[in-house]
Amino acid sequence: MKNAKPPAICLLGPTASGKTDLAIEVVQRLPCEIISVDSAQIYKEMNIGTGKPDAETLARAPHRLIDFLDPAQAYSASQFRHDAVQEMEALRDAGKIPLLVGGTMLYFRALRDGLAKMPASNAQVREEILRKADREGWGAVHAALAAVDPESAQRIHPNDPQRLQRALEIYLVSGKTMTAHHQLENVAQAAADFPFQLHFFAIQPQDRAVLHNKIAARFEGMIEQGLVAEVERLYARGDLDLSMPSMRAVGYRQTWQYIAGELRFDAMVEQGTIATRQLAKRQITWMRSWENLRSFDSDDSKTLDLLLNSISRVAI
Repeated sequence: MKNAKPPAICLLGPTASGKTDLAIEVVQRLPCEIISVDSAQIYKEMNIGTGKPDAETLARAPHRLIDFLDPAQAYSASQFRHDAVQEMEALRDAGKIPLLVGGTMLYFRALRDGLAKMPASNAQVREEILRKADREGWGAVHAALAAVDPESAQRIHPNDPQRLQRALEIYLVSGKTMTAHHQLENVAQAAADFPFQLHFFAIQPQDRAVLHNKIAARFEGMIEQGLVAEVERLYARGDLDLSMPSMRAVGYRQTWQYIAGELRFDAMVEQGTIATRQLAKRQITWMRSWENLRSFDSDDSKTLDLLLNSISRVAI
């Protein structure tokens, strides 16, 4: 017997693995609609570097939760959870199956597990952490976090600045670690109260070298499509800087540094590609520990049929 809760399909995968293309094929064949799970595609004016679908693609396969927030604004995992549930309920009421697609694993975890109530962001503390990172590197920030919250430090990769900054900020603001805050909340109850039955699938290349080649080609393609000009327009606004989550997105930080004269063009391309590979590695690490996740080879011609069959069994 199928679960009493309505189904929702979650399609995870590292950047450049082909998640969006696969999801578009799914919605052409099944009564699904896409909800983006991408912490960069939420921003307006950030199209090329985020890999946001173009107008023609959106006409074929509408995406929810993209292109709705100004880059000067922050957006939390709890806000995503709230907005995603609203969109999922709207799709359910329209007779559609929500298909959540993306690589922001923290957002997927927020849906699956719920979120402990954390202290509000503190601009002064955040700026102090960013200054420490600029002076000493993110490895020093990771070491500082390990000294006060070893559990979070073990979980957060040293090359994940946004999560490092937030975890250390929580401790400095509240005097309690992120781990302690999570332990105070009944996360299991929050997950039990979630109004949908989530089914998790993932795609990724079996050969890591294939993914690295795709990442390099993808970033070079973004340069050819006008990434530098896109970031120049953001730079010229005057109200954005590298302390903001939008401008710390992979590719944008490196391009911003090139425009600011801090990097040469070839170094920008190299560092942007390396940062994207590091992001993909973190995404794959998240997926390894994900329970009840069925993975498919993104380079297998049978993957679409296998995924369609799997979705049909649990959702239709």
